[in-house]
Amino acid sequence: MRRSVRDWDESDVRVRPSRRGSRPRTKDRPKHEDAIPARVVSVDRGRWRTVVAAGTAQERTVTAMRARELGRSPIVPGDLVDLVGDTSGTEGSLARIVRIQERSSFLRRSADDDDSTERPLVANVDLMVIVTALADPEPRGGMVDRCLVAAYVAGIDTLLVLTKADLKGPADFLHSYAPLGVDHVVTRVRDDGGLDGLAELQQRLEGRISVLIGHSGVGKSTLLNALVPGTSRATGAVNETTGRGRHTSSSALALQLPHTGGWVIDTPGVRSFGLGHVVADELLEAFPDLAELAEHCPRGCSHDRDAPDCALDELVEQGGAGTAGPTRLASYRRLAAALRRNDPWDV
Repeated sequence: MRRSVRDWDESDVRVRPSRRGSRPRTKDRPKHEDAIPARVVSVDRGRWRTVVAAGTAQERTVTAMRARELGRSPIVPGDLVDLVGDTSGTEGSLARIVRIQERSSFLRRSADDDDSTERPLVANVDLMVIVTALADPEPRGGMVDRCLVAAYVAGIDTLLVLTKADLKGPADFLHSYAPLGVDHVVTRVRDDGGLDGLAELQQRLEGRISVLIGHSGVGKSTLLNALVPGTSRATGAVNETTGRGRHTSSSALALQLPHTGGWVIDTPGVRSFGLGHVVADELLEAFPDLAELAEHCPRGCSHDRDAPDCALDELVEQGGAGTAGPTRLASYRRLAAALRRNDPWDV
């Protein structure tokens, strides 16, 4: 017998349950008041290795993943973060990074000067240690200049470490940077395998958060193994064909310095250090020797080689203000031209 519509009641209606659940949506995020602080020491395929309670009896290494609410926020060695979940550090455990604490500094680079895509390197460092060999491979002033600019923009102090002084003396190279007052340490390998200059370097790094930057093959891993015994960071030789170092470190690694209260972060050797993230106006300020001479230029001077009435060429040739010379000016102009090409507002 067919039922009339009038015979139907609410019990005959089938309601499909909502897939979203019955809990109302909210924009309020959990506060994670029970989160514990940690320092990120390395990154590997979506997992971050952190150290909790560093320097205490409770110190432990905790592996963590990024919480969904952080989105794609970069997390790099040196970052101070807050963890929840399993923070015991036992094998197979996994915590979650729910907050990135405010950074005191953030060092970045780009692949090339005409690439504005930022590549974050490290966070919360207060000293950039620029490592360059005096020979094998030959030193490259352009790389040092780029690092000095990046450090200036990030508000980080700099220290120039010249390695392999047993192969070649440092006087000629240091002449280019003497007018800048760049602090430096020279190291050389002794016949007994020891490292002269190590004690001085340890003193400069005491109590600081430092990052080692340099080309492959300049001796960064050798320095790190001497600074933190037992690290066993791989070392490599220079390619005889290209004259460049081979990559021996594939990822950044932060390590505590013994008995100094400081940290040092070793970065993979880089082929280039792009400054696509730096605006052209900041560049001259990172060359203080040239900035002093540029005060004699007319207002609005671009300081290019063909700029009318630019005073830099003549003053540099005269050795004005103790400037390092034409090499520094050429380096500045090369970087400035690349940055202007990358600046959509500079026409």
